[in-house]
Amino acid sequence: VNGVAFTGSTDTARVIRRAMADHLAPGTPLIAETGGLNAMIVDSTALPEQAVRDVLASSFQSAGQRCSALRCLYVQEDIAEEFRAMLFGAMDELRLGDPWALSTDVGPVIDLEARDQIAAYVDTARKQGRVLHELAAPDMGYFVPPVVVSVSGITALEREVFGPVLHLTTFKAADLDRVIADVNGTGYGLTFGLHTRIDSRVQHVVERITAGNTYVNRNQIGAIVGSQPFGGEGLSGTGPKAGGPHYLTRFTQPKAQRMAQCAPVATLEALSKALAATSGPITPPVQELPGPTGESNRLSFVTRAPLLCLGPGQEAAAAQACAVQALGGVAAIVEGIPEGLDALDGFSAVVFWGDEDQARMIERALARRKGPILPLISDIPDMGHVFLERHLCIDTTASGGNAQLLAEIGGAA
Repeated sequence: VNGVAFTGSTDTARVIRRAMADHLAPGTPLIAETGGLNAMIVDSTALPEQAVRDVLASSFQSAGQRCSALRCLYVQEDIAEEFRAMLFGAMDELRLGDPWALSTDVGPVIDLEARDQIAAYVDTARKQGRVLHELAAPDMGYFVPPVVVSVSGITALEREVFGPVLHLTTFKAADLDRVIADVNGTGYGLTFGLHTRIDSRVQHVVERITAGNTYVNRNQIGAIVGSQPFGGEGLSGTGPKAGGPHYLTRFTQPKAQRMAQCAPVATLEALSKALAATSGPITPPVQELPGPTGESNRLSFVTRAPLLCLGPGQEAAAAQACAVQALGGVAAIVEGIPEGLDALDGFSAVVFWGDEDQARMIERALARRKGPILPLISDIPDMGHVFLERHLCIDTTASGGNAQLLAEIGGAA
């Protein structure tokens, strides 16, 4: 096996990572697209009918069985009462049934085990008095009816509930930054939704949210290859984005770099000093991507944390750092294999061209880590190793019309 591409839960991805560290060649690539605790914020300026439509699609389409699905909805308290009434009324119009029927809006979940787990979660919330609205399930099939559960915020969610369960909370306008911090604090970073008609608020939120795919004034599922490269960061995936400009590179096999020199053991103190001494990156420009009229799609790049360049030896480590910096990334040269690599923070990957035994030791240390899955790079790094990719999709018709299109029509007239 020369590589693994996996879509599923974060926990399962970690199991795969550990198995790869034990049994596959060190440096074998893993592309993991994992789960998310995805949030949406609806402020008081949003168009409620449009926001409700997009909440329904994001939460309940495919019975909520999408890694990109909306899990926690924040509604500004000024509009919360009216918004809830509209949302619950719209839910009542959903039809549950056979997915083959065109009249069906919500089908069953994947199997009996999934149904029972989700039903048990909802039953616990019901006993706690937190179920705000739910539909009835058909008599047959593995159905979980769409349900809205009250929560204090996204920090109350201990795990991703992979089904048609929407968690609802409210926020004060002055607490917007706290909400963003709470969303980022989950460690996940797959999709995020925002409904607002204030351009400056869009800019404010987009600059602060750490999600791979952000959607403004539309639903947050159904990314389109070529327009909306898809994939998260942190606990939500390794990158690069599926359908993005750097994805295919991960499926190729550059000539492996091997150095015969044995690497000494570096102290944690020396490693920390190397990380602190890293220089600033050079970020690629934002890419405008094609899409339908009335929609803006932009792909931007964020520098990953430093890549540890472990050689072995100064010459190899310098070559590794040069390769990282030539791509615009940040490198930290370390003389030797760090002790405590499984517990150290502040780096995003390890570049090592030494012998297989030492490389496997590094792989196993990385596989034991909590948090995001980090790779061992046994060849020349690529753009996907040094940059996170973030995509922003905006429905430009939602805030009153597509200004560019209106200008073109006016000019033609």
